[in-house]
Amino acid sequence: MKTKRLPKYLQLKNELLSWLQSGKLSPGKQFPSENEIAEQFSLSRQTVRQTFGELEKEGWLERIQGKGTFARNPQRWEGEQVKTIGIITTYISDYIFPHIVRGAEAELRSRGYRLLLSSTDNNKDKERESLQLMMSQPLSGLIIEPTKSAEGNPNLGFYLELQEKGIPYLMINERYRELECTCLKVDDELGGYKAAAHLFENGHQSIAGFFKTDDMQGVNRLKGFLAAHRDHGIAVASNRVITYTTEQKRELPYREAVKLLSSNQEDRPTGFICYNDQLAIVLMEAAIQCGMSIPEDLSIVGFDDSNLAVALGTKLTTLTHPKTLMGEMAAGQLIGMIEEGNLYKDTVFQPELVERGSVMNRE
Repeated sequence: MKTKRLPKYLQLKNELLSWLQSGKLSPGKQFPSENEIAEQFSLSRQTVRQTFGELEKEGWLERIQGKGTFARNPQRWEGEQVKTIGIITTYISDYIFPHIVRGAEAELRSRGYRLLLSSTDNNKDKERESLQLMMSQPLSGLIIEPTKSAEGNPNLGFYLELQEKGIPYLMINERYRELECTCLKVDDELGGYKAAAHLFENGHQSIAGFFKTDDMQGVNRLKGFLAAHRDHGIAVASNRVITYTTEQKRELPYREAVKLLSSNQEDRPTGFICYNDQLAIVLMEAAIQCGMSIPEDLSIVGFDDSNLAVALGTKLTTLTHPKTLMGEMAAGQLIGMIEEGNLYKDTVFQPELVERGSVMNRE
């Protein structure tokens, strides 16, 4: 199932920026023509022209009539310092991340800042590369989503260097525990609690939870899941909690779901709580492969209220994530830190349960 991606012009812009930032296109070197770029990336001339317009406005390229388009150094543009804010997220083009980026981009554009994007693919080494890339630019500030936040911070030195240089930064979705920066996040523990409690209140006594635990979001959602069991006086069977890492997410949860659903009816869970909507869709497919119907045979709850939640015939009950609003607020707060020296307390969004068709009342 495909999710909504960044606009094509912005995807191309990120690619061309990587050329400029890596030195593949150095200042003064001629750009490929619009036709050549369009052919290379299978895009329309209009999309390429829009991308070139963005890069020219931000000072990354210069068009010289009769000669062509040339790369340039954007540190000075019409006598003024270019204001740049970087965003480092685990992913850019997939799942809920385009909404976060769009929210931040809209706010930054309205305030006269240009946006520099990078993603880590949830890999610590790539996070280091992204931080190196960002710090090689004339940067005003950074919005960062930590990479595998539950597994420590081997790139601490870069964050200390940001502080040493006086470059403001804040974090979204979570933060590294040793850092005291501002963070905008969802109350993931509350979300995990609400998801499990919803199934208990609908007569489910045996539910399984699937949580990705190399990030703190998953750890906290699991914590809420366990707390709901305790408060409802229901013991948690050891085989009802499935944890996995980013590298295991494509196979392990599906395999464990099939194993649970293939057990004897009296041992089979009647509900699944999923780390996010992406996983919920995968486990719906696992249930169908086992000959089950949603929600008649198995109830499922996701998290994030993504586009995926309404993409299938059975609409997914899920917990909300602010997405676009988080991006807007992160950009606005960072600009306040840069321009006014403002200090902000953490923003913790309260997730709300969105009831759709994937949960059946068994009472």
